[in-house]
Amino acid sequence: MDRENTNQVTPSKIMQIGMGFWASKTLLTAVNMGLFTHLANNPLTAEAIQKKLGLHKRSLFDFLDTLVALGFLKRTEIKETALYSNSEDADMFLDKNKLSYIGGILEMSNNRLYPFWNDLETCLKTGKPQNETKHGGQPIFEALYSNEDTLKEFIHGMGGVQAGNFMKLAREFDFSKHKTLCDIGGSGGNLSIHVAKHNPHIKCISFDLPPVGSIAEENIKMMGLNDRIDVVSGDFFKDDFPKADIITMGNILHDWGMEDKLMLIKKAYDALPKGGLFIVIENIIDDERNKNAFGLMMSLNMAIETDKGFDFTASDFNQWALSVGFSETNIMPLTEPSSAIIATK
Repeated sequence: MDRENTNQVTPSKIMQIGMGFWASKTLLTAVNMGLFTHLANNPLTAEAIQKKLGLHKRSLFDFLDTLVALGFLKRTEIKETALYSNSEDADMFLDKNKLSYIGGILEMSNNRLYPFWNDLETCLKTGKPQNETKHGGQPIFEALYSNEDTLKEFIHGMGGVQAGNFMKLAREFDFSKHKTLCDIGGSGGNLSIHVAKHNPHIKCISFDLPPVGSIAEENIKMMGLNDRIDVVSGDFFKDDFPKADIITMGNILHDWGMEDKLMLIKKAYDALPKGGLFIVIENIIDDERNKNAFGLMMSLNMAIETDKGFDFTASDFNQWALSVGFSETNIMPLTEPSSAIIATK
């Protein structure tokens, strides 16, 4: 075999990434229309899918067969005689009727983030958000918290996205020396639910703004953990954190700028006893800043969505944690591309 040919440089990666929005928009559109939820109960013909989703026949087979080629649908036969069904991962994570549904964040990506990312160049040149605020709309969190339906969808979506991380932390981290945990920005109570479920000696608090409380209580009640998890309403900017042996934050710090990050870390420090732990779950960027592409792109997304938010490396966090008084930090890999950083008081 010609050595020169085996080492030949090809444009494949460039084309795959450069045209990646084709695949992304195909999947996001399918999620937004509820295709995978319709297919969760039983396989359907293309004609049945066309009627349920109100599609035109022109690109029907191209759309469905693209999802087959991408691995999100399975198919028997072809075209008019075909039956379409969900792939295993689509069935688990993209059926709205399952607790494991992560489509909320994908729906938001389709309806909000996708057009905003068209203005990435403007963001890079101006340093200003490119979301609703660009045209006088509400900041993302104000908009989400002002609409109950949108908030509920977002909370369930984010809970699904983090489910693997929360489960791994709850099962593999050693909680044996601690009795209480408070999850700041606890959202739907998902982290507390996983920790309480797998660590019977731990009592948890899920702390978030009042509109989230009822969603968290509903989730906790459904899991039969009312006696183990308290839902406490508060504003982590204005209120002191509830005291606990462990303080956790999942995808909270990256929303805010340097000053607010340090303020939240200091509040966590103040709420902990000596020997207490502050656990931060984020898409931690590797210290060399050349491997975790998702973490780096998440930081770009924070620039598009927020005034000052950004993602960070373990080294960054270690410096901040030590500056407010923590004695050391350690990192625990979770489901890629996420990690937990644990700061000890």
